[in-house]
Amino acid sequence: MSELQKFIFDGAPVRGQWVRVTDAWKEVLARRAANTETGAYPEPVVQLLGEMTAAALLMHGTIKFDGALILQIQGDGPVKLAVAEVQSDLRLRATAALSAPLSSDTPLAQLVNAQGGGRCAITLNPRQRQPGQQAYQGVVPLADAQGRALPSVAAMLEHYMRQSEQLDTTLVLAADDKAAAGLLLQRLPVEGGGRQTESAAANTAMPGHSEDDFQRLSVLARSLRREELLGLDGETVLRRLFWEERLLRLEPGDARPRFACSCSRARVAAMLTSLGRIEVESIVRERGLVEVGCEFCGQQERFDAIDAAQLFAPPSRQIGASAAIQ
Repeated sequence: MSELQKFIFDGAPVRGQWVRVTDAWKEVLARRAANTETGAYPEPVVQLLGEMTAAALLMHGTIKFDGALILQIQGDGPVKLAVAEVQSDLRLRATAALSAPLSSDTPLAQLVNAQGGGRCAITLNPRQRQPGQQAYQGVVPLADAQGRALPSVAAMLEHYMRQSEQLDTTLVLAADDKAAAGLLLQRLPVEGGGRQTESAAANTAMPGHSEDDFQRLSVLARSLRREELLGLDGETVLRRLFWEERLLRLEPGDARPRFACSCSRARVAAMLTSLGRIEVESIVRERGLVEVGCEFCGQQERFDAIDAAQLFAPPSRQIGASAAIQ
């Protein structure tokens, strides 16, 4: 069962989250495997995309935002694009585009940053945009300040949070073909910002804690083994790691991570309309129809010559045609 837990440390200015996604993650992989053109993801891509999915869930859980968080890696290796998207209610989807074969032991740097041109982007796309409102996006290279390739998704996102958000963050991530899981710790600012009250409460609850608490707790978090993260439930993981700490659990709400795709025939129709009549009619003449497949869920939408003509017909004629079909 997929699950997300939130907590803070009593007396220390540190918050945390743990997530484990099973059924939803298996559906992501099953839909990809069912695609006869692409086939199943290779093992390194399963790990990459699963860790990104777990990380996107954890990062969305740290903000109060009604909309989609989109974690994207654009690379210059065999994986040209990897995307994990999470909505406010924890609906998720993920996909990756490959341009070349790869071996089972290909490291992250060679997957997405072979020539040093890879980028990581995090986009916050509001569900209901106000007039003139734009999506927020932060972009960082897949290398540290010295130009060295970052070795893992966790290291990449820790670097992103330090560079773009000025937040000390520790991430431990793991994924295989059965589960995608992660643990996040984040230092709460002691002064200023919207989290001042929460942080102050953490600092005063148990006197004697210091600024070193985050580093100490991060060391404990990094001791978590891959098999523990993938195979154990959240209560067991947190008890093993932080048995000397008092954790204050935060209400997780009713939402649980689950697969869902926002694609629709109407969206595909709008995309085709934006291409223009000449382009769409050219495709129909060449292939007999326009076929568009969703990279996330595999759904195929087909538009034959009549469907294509309806896209560009005046509204009055569209209504008449619809009535005739009914």
